[in-house]
Amino acid sequence: MLPHGSDVRRNDVAPGRDQTSVDRAPYNAAVPVILGSAGLASRLRGHRVGLVANPASIGPDFAHVTDQVASLPGVTLAALFGPQHGFRSDVQDNMVETDHATHPTLDIPIYSLYGDTREPDDAMLAGLELLVIDLQDVGTRVYTYIHTMTNCLRACARNGVAVVVCDRPNPIGGLAVEGGLLEPGFESFVGLFPVPLRHGMTIGEMARLCNDSFHLGASLEVLPLQGWHRGMYHDDTGLPWVLPSPNLPTLDSAIVYPGQVLLEGTNLSEGRGTTRPFELAGAPWLDAHTVASIMNGYQLPGVFVRPAEFQPTFQKHAGAPCGGCQLHVTDRTRFRPVLTTVALLQTCRRLDPERFAWRQPPYEYEPIIPPIDILSGSDVLRRQLDDDIPFATIAESWTEDLEAFRDRRERCLMY
Repeated sequence: MLPHGSDVRRNDVAPGRDQTSVDRAPYNAAVPVILGSAGLASRLRGHRVGLVANPASIGPDFAHVTDQVASLPGVTLAALFGPQHGFRSDVQDNMVETDHATHPTLDIPIYSLYGDTREPDDAMLAGLELLVIDLQDVGTRVYTYIHTMTNCLRACARNGVAVVVCDRPNPIGGLAVEGGLLEPGFESFVGLFPVPLRHGMTIGEMARLCNDSFHLGASLEVLPLQGWHRGMYHDDTGLPWVLPSPNLPTLDSAIVYPGQVLLEGTNLSEGRGTTRPFELAGAPWLDAHTVASIMNGYQLPGVFVRPAEFQPTFQKHAGAPCGGCQLHVTDRTRFRPVLTTVALLQTCRRLDPERFAWRQPPYEYEPIIPPIDILSGSDVLRRQLDDDIPFATIAESWTEDLEAFRDRRERCLMY
């Protein structure tokens, strides 16, 4: 159980925002949120344009932004760019590079930004006047699409290409922030700037934060959403859910992802190779009922931990029966994904410290620093868990940095 008197929501809601909006309001899904891409026509007319997108770059009518831009009168769509998993998002596994290609009907290049380079080079941007970015982020620092975006901002500043970001809702809401900040020396493609694991911003707000606070220097315009409120989750928006990447198949997986992604830095399965990635977690040496019993004994807010046994078909422990658990979020507004996963890591480590292990590099182009360190943003969490510091105390250690981050992000919020 959390220590008596602990404020389990203190790190969740930014001061100055309407706290009552944390309770899920009865939003009218019959009137969907209007995406930033709705304003593209007037902004792009007369320009030669590049577009960063993937299959989730669709509107409420399921029309893809590529088709939208290609059909605009007076607009030349000259190049496409794909983030991790590819422009078609057809690469299932993580850390698998994609190649450049040619669009089969538009006959224009599709440049991979997860391969030989993760930043557009000068040749890719040659002849472009505008670069449009329309990607569905999931509200977590380690999700690489925001780093693809900031790399594009930096490259476009260097080449004199203006950037237009089509804003999209943060699918897990825009109120809660949680987790440690990235510290200097731990930068990687899963974390380039001092941002917490759960940042509570839209991708457009993140573009403004990084461009202004970290001096990327791009000529940036964010096309805003209409009708979005910070307390909304994706299923409040009326917009269709399309997998933003292959291992986030549902909103449920996105809600737990800010914490459960830390399991990638261990030898525990994070459920890849199952139909419930990131909701399931475990290992062959763990007993499911023991894990769930201990976790439920903590009375963590907004979650029930169900004992689960599963057998991944790929990635860690492929083909091996694993004991562990599934996270069932019972109250989104109280659930703290990072706290929950830190408690899970501590539980699994205590149950079998000889077989629990931190994953070794390389990981996401980082050959030296342990994966758990670049995921969590420093070596602090790893050392805290190695020293068996209680998970509630670990969460308290984030407070000061989160307050400083809230102050910084407040200047960039649009809604």
